[in-house]
Amino acid sequence: MTAHHIWIVSPASARANNGNWQSASRWARFLRTRYKVTISQQWPDPDEMGNAAHTRPPDLLIALHARRSAPSLAAYAEQHPDRPSILLLTGTDLYRDIETDASAQRSLRQASALVLLQPAGMDALPSPLRAKASVIFQSAPTLRPARAPAARRHADIVMVGHLRAEKDPLTFMRAAGLVTAAKVRLVHIGGALEPQLAEAAQATAAAQPRYRWLGALPHAATRQRLKRSYLMAITSHMEGGANVIIEAVCSGVPVLASDISGNRGMLGDDYAGYFPPGDAAALARLIDRAVQDQDFHAHLRAQCDARAPLFAPAAEQAALLELVDNLLQHKTNQGNQNEQ
Repeated sequence: MTAHHIWIVSPASARANNGNWQSASRWARFLRTRYKVTISQQWPDPDEMGNAAHTRPPDLLIALHARRSAPSLAAYAEQHPDRPSILLLTGTDLYRDIETDASAQRSLRQASALVLLQPAGMDALPSPLRAKASVIFQSAPTLRPARAPAARRHADIVMVGHLRAEKDPLTFMRAAGLVTAAKVRLVHIGGALEPQLAEAAQATAAAQPRYRWLGALPHAATRQRLKRSYLMAITSHMEGGANVIIEAVCSGVPVLASDISGNRGMLGDDYAGYFPPGDAAALARLIDRAVQDQDFHAHLRAQCDARAPLFAPAAEQAALLELVDNLLQHKTNQGNQNEQ
């Protein structure tokens, strides 16, 4: 029997090296244990469709991003209404686009199944669509925490995220001028997607000795840098379920997070490391407290450690394969009934 063919539409490319691409790449790896998988930035893709293996349409389409993948999902639904599709919802989908963008709203209706990356996102969905939605936590391999030297020269607070408005890097930059604890450095890893924010990062680095902007780094290098940090900060205004939270938790690094729905869905309502979005002073106070109060740092670490089992690769793979298997089995059953 020929293996089913799954097509993943990821508007982000490998070159972008952002959370959406990491999700698409990881899902492709999980699915290839059972299926043929193609990743491209659209469907149909003229380059890919020239491949002899793709002369027939895929058995299932997975689309990342309701608005940006809307043309692909619409084309698939129109040409193959009997074939299933999955829409993986991002932060900008849940907390912006599905409220205002007609193409994103259409994507919600057209997809056979919706996937959220954390449970708090369910509240953002229209009630009639929640029945076809499920939560699949993303995952990351566990890295053994770095052993801190007895006299740490620097306490690095790392932010990982490209410079764009949704990630609110300005709050992280402003916090650099407000932190008072000794040895603290605020280290930002991420590419310059918006020129004004890049200029702000350069100006902050020149004015604040505590702040360093390293630009974009390869994923493996970023994880190693994160693993050796004292804390990870995420300042975003919107997140669907941030990969970087998972990577920090799975490296034994406590998180300081903006108090938004997507971060609460990842870390839990009782997490002690939240600060109001955009509040640089509150972030600076949390950094000072975590550096100066070892009990508080240990408490954050324990809370993060308790969440780590949710982010195990085996759990994500099992949930994804179960969803895909069920959709393809339902399609097969329908086809058999139609033949009778």
